[in-house]
Formats: sequence, C-alpha cells, structure tokens
Amino acid sequence: MENAQVWIDKGIELAMEFGPKIILALLIYIIGSWIIKKIIGVVNKGMTKQRYDESLRKFLLNLAKWVLTVFLIITVISTLGVETTSFAAVIAAAGLAIGLALQGSLSNFAGGVLLIIFKPYKIGDLIEAQGVLGSVKEIEIFTTKLVTPENKLAIVPNGAMANGNIVNYTAEGKIRVDTTVGVDYGSDLQKTKEVLLAMLVANPKVLQNPAPSVNVSELADSSVNLAVRPFCKPEDYWDVYFATIEGTKKALDSACIEIPYPHEVQINK
Repeated sequence: MENAQVWIDKGIELAMEFGPKIILALLIYIIGSWIIKKIIGVVNKGMTKQRYDESLRKFLLNLAKWVLTVFLIITVISTLGVETTSFAAVIAAAGLAIGLALQGSLSNFAGGVLLIIFKPYKIGDLIEAQGVLGSVKEIEIFTTKLVTPENKLAIVPNGAMANGNIVNYTAEGKIRVDTTVGVDYGSDLQKTKEVLLAMLVANPKVLQNPAPSVNVSELADSSVNLAVRPFCKPEDYWDVYFATIEGTKKALDSACIEIPYPHEVQINK
C-alpha cells in the first residue's frame, strides 16, 4: 500500500508539474495551426488579387507553410521545457546529417527555386522533359507534375528538370504539325498541293498565320513525298494532327490522286 501511495503521489506531482505545460503546448499547436492556415489563406488571396503567376504563387505558399510550421513546432517544444539553444544545436547536427543523406532532395529544392525564378514553363504549358511529354499540372518544392496525353500523372524531380533539356511547346503560342504523305510519280504535283492546301485551310483549328504549307520533301523509291505542315494552337495539336492525316486521305481520294501501296503480282500459269 505504501508503494502504491508513493507511485500515486509521484504521478500527481508529475501531472502538476508537466500537465499545464502539455496542455499549453497543445493549445499553442492548435491555435498556431489555425493561425498559419489563416495567414496562408490571406496571403493566397492577396497574391491572387495581385495576379501573381500561379506557379510562383503555389511555390511561395508551400514554402511559407513549411517555414511557419517549423517555427510552430520549435515553439511547442520550447513550451514543454526543452532548451531551445540545445534543441537548435540538435537540429543543426541533424540537419547536416540529413542534408548529406538527402543531397538529391536538396538538389530538387534548389532546382525548384531555379524553375520559379527563370520560368522555363508554367502551369498549363505543354512541355517535353526527361523523356516525358505532358501538360504541367503543378510545380511543387521538390517535383513537377505532368499530365501526359494518355492522362497519366508523371512526377519529375525538379533537380533533373532544372539541369536537363526542356522543350516548351506552348511558350510561342503556336505549334507546327508535321505529317508526310507519298503520292504516285505520275500525279500532278501542282494539283496535289492545291488539294492538300484547300483541305488544311478548311480546318477551323488550322491557323492561317503562319500559313499552312505543302512542299515536296523527298523523291523516294516508289513515291513523291510531300511535307504537309499546318500550324495550330498547342491545345489543338492532336485534333489537327489526326484531322490532317484523315483529311489527306479523303482529299486525295476525291481528287483521284493515288497514294502508292504494295500491289500483289499475279502470275498466270
């Protein structure tokens, strides 16, 4: 009984000593989290009103949230009675160890900063980088998210993005669609070009400035190849690409212009 009473007294003593600190720390964390949420919301509204670039806005909001959350956690730990100076030393030592272990992540963070500063692409742009073609969905602190034409989500590290080649198909506002068609050597080339140009001009998604073009690109073994090259807006690329291929076949058939293909040779016995 005496031992039990000792443990009860000890528990009461600890509760009296640390209970208020724990409750205060919880309150600080809850209220601090609420304040951080409100701050981020106000800053977001302000940046949206000032028409900040969406990529920059999201990146800065993400970064601000991380920084404020770290300060909140340090404050909570300090409230529990942990010396902040020693805690800071521990964080510094841990930060060095983690930094050495996560050099790739730090590289990705630096890459994200460079991407935001130099803006080789923004949210909504159609780009090709690191072997991936897709529309930019989000630029985060460590990664860039792309949505491919197959509607797949590709997550590419920012370090690789910042240090690699990037092809931005949207930046200039216009993109050329390259297709090739072969016609018979006996075909009237002038008529063929006129037929194909008329087909391109009839497509409302094909831009007239720059004007579409049809030019002889190769004298192949069994056909005269023509480069059919319309321009369009980046978001219309695939529609124009498929429409051009289908329209080429229909236009040439209507004009009785033959597209060469292998013929079976029958031998009469």
